[in-house]
Amino acid sequence: MIGRLNHVAIVVPDLAAASRLYAETLGGKVSAPVAQPAHGVTVVFVELPNTKIELLEPLGEGSPVKSFLDRNPSGGMHHVCYEVDDILAARDHLKAEGARVLGDGEPKIGAHDKPVLFLHPKDFCGTLVELEQA
Repeated sequence: MIGRLNHVAIVVPDLAAASRLYAETLGGKVSAPVAQPAHGVTVVFVELPNTKIELLEPLGEGSPVKSFLDRNPSGGMHHVCYEVDDILAARDHLKAEGARVLGDGEPKIGAHDKPVLFLHPKDFCGTLVELEQA
C-alpha cells in the first residue's frame, strides 16, 4: 500500500538557522520558506536525490508543533511521510485494520498541494506517519 518515502519532517526552533545549516554545511538545495497557516507551520524543503527533508517551524502560538518544540527545545524528527496511490482507500484499509487517523479522518491539503492524512504514532512504532496522495 505505501509507496516511496516522500519526506522526513524535522521541527526546528529557528527555520533560518536550520536552512543555512542544510544549505551551507550539508550542501543541500533548500527551498524558500512557505507559511502554511492552515497547518500552523512555516516549511522549507531540502531536496535530496531520493527524497526530501521538511524543516518545520511553528507559525503562531496555536501551532500543532509548538508543544513538540516545548518538549524538545533543540528540535527533532517529527514525522515520516509516505506516498499512497489512493488516500481514501488507504485510510479505509488502515481504519479497518485498527489504525487511528488523526483529526476528523478527512484528508487536508498539505504543503505539496496534495491530500494528506496523519496516523497516530502509538499505532506505528511510536512514529507519527503522514500519508500523501501520490
